[in-house]
Amino acid sequence: MFTGLVEEVGILESISGDQQASRLVIQAQKVLEDVQIGDSIAVNGVCLTVTTHTVHRFQVDVMPQTLQHTNLRHLVPGHRVNLERALRLGDRLGGHLVSGHVDGTGTILGRQEQANAVLYRIQTGPELLKYVMPRGSICLDGISLTVVDVEDSSFRVSVIPHTLAVTSLQDRHSGDLVNLEADMIGKYVERLLQHASPKESVDRPSSSSLNIAFLQENGFA
Repeated sequence: MFTGLVEEVGILESISGDQQASRLVIQAQKVLEDVQIGDSIAVNGVCLTVTTHTVHRFQVDVMPQTLQHTNLRHLVPGHRVNLERALRLGDRLGGHLVSGHVDGTGTILGRQEQANAVLYRIQTGPELLKYVMPRGSICLDGISLTVVDVEDSSFRVSVIPHTLAVTSLQDRHSGDLVNLEADMIGKYVERLLQHASPKESVDRPSSSSLNIAFLQENGFA
């Protein structure tokens, strides 16, 4: 489990393998201070397991499923990646709960400066957009961000100067692919409603009848 607060930006030193499976060696410092083999580190929001490490670098294996559904398949040596160690009990939860299991990718359509912030518009598919709501949370390349607004095929997030300065988002431009993980609460609610037992369904609405009126009636909105 992670928070979406990037601890440092690492450098991809080498990548071996192919489009089926890869091994990454990443240069880092802060996330290696207390690392152990088998620990989890989020790389661009993807939860990966440390297989070997030294003082200044660590190695992770990336399986086919992960390569197919994330932007890790597009990395080349020299690319900067966002890094975060797994959350420990007792740590401050400054972002939001992030599993490190990416739901899919989005494409940056553009960026626009707005006072001290930068607005990014991200295009993605309806299977992911259904979990995105204004002022809700979303994880973009491992960064916990707040959604500004949502349209039919895209959404916008607002990024403060500090976040740009300490993450690889400053390297991203129109057309770049970013990893997206939607807020997990919505996904669990949808799953539970889809698999409600017949007895439960008598007193609970189907997923198709879940609307703002029902949420207001039951104190959720």
